[in-house]
Amino acid sequence: MRLPLVEDHPLMRLGVRGLVQQAWPGAEVLECPSLGDALHVLRQALADLVVLDLSLPDASGLEGLVRLHRAHPALPILVLSMHDETAYATRALQLGASGYVTKEHATAELLEAIAAVRAGGRYISRSLAARLAGVLGGERPEAAPHEKLSPQEYRVMLLIATGHGASEIASTMHLSVKTVGTYRTRIIEKIGLGSTAEIARYCQERGLLGNA
Repeated sequence: MRLPLVEDHPLMRLGVRGLVQQAWPGAEVLECPSLGDALHVLRQALADLVVLDLSLPDASGLEGLVRLHRAHPALPILVLSMHDETAYATRALQLGASGYVTKEHATAELLEAIAAVRAGGRYISRSLAARLAGVLGGERPEAAPHEKLSPQEYRVMLLIATGHGASEIASTMHLSVKTVGTYRTRIIEKIGLGSTAEIARYCQERGLLGNA
């Protein structure tokens, strides 16, 4: 198994490497401290799957996942994040992740998640599965305003919140500036925020920005 581990904290990389190589002694764990390092490694040879942190020096929040998935759409990506599932997991799955594990539960769930994703499946934690089952059973907790956004609108919101201008967002997302403006209007209408500062504060207060 060839597995790039995209994580900027050395101790976390050491711990994950140990878990993986104990379960799969022949596994090649490639430590990548940044998204750029991971993309470089994947240009040399493809991998079985990638384990990806969401808080990286060169990619904040879900933007790293989007960029990696866009570059390698067939590559399974397992997110391993410090952020609670309620803030990120559903969006991560919508944007191309094959699974989501919190670092808090990594020891108990990571190997099971890797096995599931490696076999071509998806992995969601027991707690997230229970919440989704509740929704399907008619239990519908009130959604936060940002949960009304489409995946594209959500990406635009995060890029606005981290200080990106319309032209930069258009370039990053391969959109026209006019389309970015349309998304911004929809974001304002759906979450009721009228300025960049308000959008940034909203995202920060809800833990949507990672280390940005």
